[in-house]
Amino acid sequence: MSNDVVGAALLDYYNGKYSVDITVKSSISEDDVIGIPYLFRSEKELSELEKLALKHCQGKTLDVGAGSGCHSLILKEKGIDITAIDISKGAVEVINKRGVDAECINFFDVQEHYDTLLFLMNGLGLSGDLEGLSVFLKKAKSLLNTNGQILLDSSDIKYMFEEEDGSVWVDLNRSYYGEVIYQMQYKDLITDKFSWLFVDFKKLSEIAATFDLKTELIFEDEYNQYLVKIKA
Repeated sequence: MSNDVVGAALLDYYNGKYSVDITVKSSISEDDVIGIPYLFRSEKELSELEKLALKHCQGKTLDVGAGSGCHSLILKEKGIDITAIDISKGAVEVINKRGVDAECINFFDVQEHYDTLLFLMNGLGLSGDLEGLSVFLKKAKSLLNTNGQILLDSSDIKYMFEEEDGSVWVDLNRSYYGEVIYQMQYKDLITDKFSWLFVDFKKLSEIAATFDLKTELIFEDEYNQYLVKIKA
């Protein structure tokens, strides 16, 4: 991803220079905004899904796509052996300054093994598409210690294609409705367009099963967002 949009925003906020938020452009909706303060929320400010995910973390844990490190920081305070990674150099700098060990590395380049792999804020989105999801799950499984677990959340975004009569409109030229193209901008920095995946629970379970992975639904809210635990 060109231009460290997220890293620049996180560093500005951490250094007391917050003035604007991140603008998000997508292939399925109008422009949206990510409020920078939201990325620094405390444990009390976390969603029910996030709090539940953190409660399930155990053993040596890897927080993938850690952002500002808000989840990692909470886990560290609870005594969890936590390491954070992100592809954003700015994000990693912020996480380290907040007192959590962090490394700027792509998840697919990780070699160490863990008891828990944590992917919050739709962390599996980095798969890009369904084909990439298979690669993602295979890699994640290879990093698990015996009895290890993968904790992740995603959303079934089919509702975004629903018509007033309840029918669902889907672009037949796309292989799966949850494959979205994004682009982010912060001040004068803008990323290249990149692919991001949202996957429904049934589809995730089916693909996970092809790698002999068992998927357990832990939580689901009224917005079709869900949390799962995946184990070999």
